[in-house]
Amino acid sequence: MTTGDGVRADVGLAVRAAEYRLDVLDLIRSAGGGHTAGSLSFVDILTVLYERVLRISPETLRHPERDRYVQSKGHAVEALYVVLAGAGLLDRALLDTYLRFGTKLVGHATSSVPGIEQSTGALGHGLSIGVGMAIAGRQNGFRYRVFVLLGDGELAEGSVWEAAMSAAHHGLGNLVAIVDRNRQQIAGPTAEIMNSEPLAEKFAAFGWTVHEIDGHDLVQIERTLSSAPAVPGRPTVVLADTVKGSGISFMEHDIRWHHRVPDDEEYAIARRDVENRVAELRSRA
Repeated sequence: MTTGDGVRADVGLAVRAAEYRLDVLDLIRSAGGGHTAGSLSFVDILTVLYERVLRISPETLRHPERDRYVQSKGHAVEALYVVLAGAGLLDRALLDTYLRFGTKLVGHATSSVPGIEQSTGALGHGLSIGVGMAIAGRQNGFRYRVFVLLGDGELAEGSVWEAAMSAAHHGLGNLVAIVDRNRQQIAGPTAEIMNSEPLAEKFAAFGWTVHEIDGHDLVQIERTLSSAPAVPGRPTVVLADTVKGSGISFMEHDIRWHHRVPDDEEYAIARRDVENRVAELRSRA
């Protein structure tokens, strides 16, 4: 198994994260649909998880001691598909079947796809699933960690807070929740639809160890997700400040890109954005 054994953020990792953004756009353009901006907001988090943190490999997909990743915001599955393919956990040829008739690669995460632990997409369920996995691991004497990614919009679901209370009650130090705090959802700014702040204080009150980071800083992401729990026997939440549509100039902070496909002109601009970013990164090497 691979493991995240220290912070080694480098140009190659940053380039890969940038190129994954283009893969996400290619997938959505080819299929004619998908959750564009919400997938782009957490590409950096997924890149670090699968490249540096999760103890999982193509050979250990079903190993009982593998780390688990549950994507509670299952509608933004495009980012997960491309990163799984990049990590060798999913046959890249399957990406060409996304949203096609008869495909396994549907518009929400489903456990029929290799590398996906649990079907998700009905928002608010992922953390409860993660709690169950973490309890099972402890009862079976396994040392795996469970990572659950949530969108900040889905924190309006009461089941999230029931799971948060349960995780602290059971002392699940093997559970890490990551909140993709991009501050937008389909109908507008999260603060206007249903304000969930102050999140740090709320999770702390529920008995969690809280970290607040820049969700696009690869070093911060790796350092935080790789480290042992700050307080043994307590679940950890990482509040990752992100930008919806991150990395594509005209998509950032624009609510219209929640579920929209770029046309040819927009795609050309997006490709130029990514190519410029890659060139900038490589110039630093």
